[in-house]
Amino acid sequence: MDQRVVVVTGAGGPAGQAVVRRLAAAGDTVVAVDARPQPEIAGAEQFVADLLQPHAVGDLARDIAVKYGRVDGVVHLVGGWRGGKTFADTDLEDWDLLHDLLIRTLQLVSLAFEPLLAESRNGRFVIVSATAAQRPGQGDAAYAAAKAAAEAWTLALADALRGTGSAATILVVKALVNDAMRSAKPDAKFTGFTDVESLAEVIAGLWDRPAEELNGQRLELTR
Repeated sequence: MDQRVVVVTGAGGPAGQAVVRRLAAAGDTVVAVDARPQPEIAGAEQFVADLLQPHAVGDLARDIAVKYGRVDGVVHLVGGWRGGKTFADTDLEDWDLLHDLLIRTLQLVSLAFEPLLAESRNGRFVIVSATAAQRPGQGDAAYAAAKAAAEAWTLALADALRGTGSAATILVVKALVNDAMRSAKPDAKFTGFTDVESLAEVIAGLWDRPAEELNGQRLELTR
């Protein structure tokens, strides 16, 4: 097929940068979206957008569709973590923050881009979830609940895409790790963590698998 057009939201983080690099290396047209300009991102067209504002997300989808004519993928990597050591430590202000980062941005982005993905006939929508969504620790209450809600929303999107040739998929990790984290903690083991470069490789390979095999699936990367 022609060169794919893939939107990466949360492109300024370590995972976003790794995904942008990998997709650009594959020859895709990559649209890197973040809340502020990211001078370190190369190989992508950058768009700055506040993904908590419905009109901004709607304008983003329309602008990309007009400029490139289509969208063949959305990799939604807006994230964050808040938590404590015990259930009693839970601060509901953490929930408010995580609701916006992990749920509301996903809702707005998926609603805006779903018609374009359906039209693509070979589109992929991807989020990264965490094992905590299924097996929460007591200090992860807000984070795990937000991740679980994000998974449920993505599964509903998958149902909407069923039969279109496109797919929505959940990638599940224990946590992500990158070179900067290893440098900051050289003695840490990061056992079970998924390297952002490995995550990027998995995401790039999703277009090589049939949509029916991926749509509505939770793929664990922790093994």
